[in-house]
Amino acid sequence: MSKESKILLIGASIWYFGEGLFGPLIAYFSEQIGGTILDLSWAWAIYLVVYGLLSIFFGVISDRNLDKGKLMVFGYGLNALFTFAYIFVSTPTMLFLVQAGLGIAAAMATPTWNALYDEASESAVDGTSWGMYEGIQSIIKAITIVLGAFIVTLLSFKALFIAMGCIQTFATIYQAKILYVRKKTF
Repeated sequence: MSKESKILLIGASIWYFGEGLFGPLIAYFSEQIGGTILDLSWAWAIYLVVYGLLSIFFGVISDRNLDKGKLMVFGYGLNALFTFAYIFVSTPTMLFLVQAGLGIAAAMATPTWNALYDEASESAVDGTSWGMYEGIQSIIKAITIVLGAFIVTLLSFKALFIAMGCIQTFATIYQAKILYVRKKTF
């Protein structure tokens, strides 16, 4: 596995550790801020539409004239910022705005991460590389879903969002290592 692949895989794993803490707790959180099942569905739909439309946009422009590494790192950083924004969510409308922001961030980070990981993978072991990614993320999400529930139960959603944001900020800093490694190889 190349140095770039390792950086991307470890950075994504750290990020998923932060993201996974919230997992299915968003339904309970939505209820806590006065949201209904319909509000939660709208929040998720807003995220998916924004993410879907902008993934196409950022994917196309990153292939034309943007540095994929910089766009990915910026997306990770923006995601951490919007994760911290959950602290201030007190209404379903505010949740919609945070979800839209997270959709924008994911659209910047995810397609570019995928392209960079694909470039960094050794073509003879693509199945291994993608298997490592999928397997590690699934295990991390399983662990963090339970850990997130413990944090909310023992502390609060605010503590959870601070932990998530801090972990995602660390993941962003770690992923930024790719900019240095790519600069040396290109």
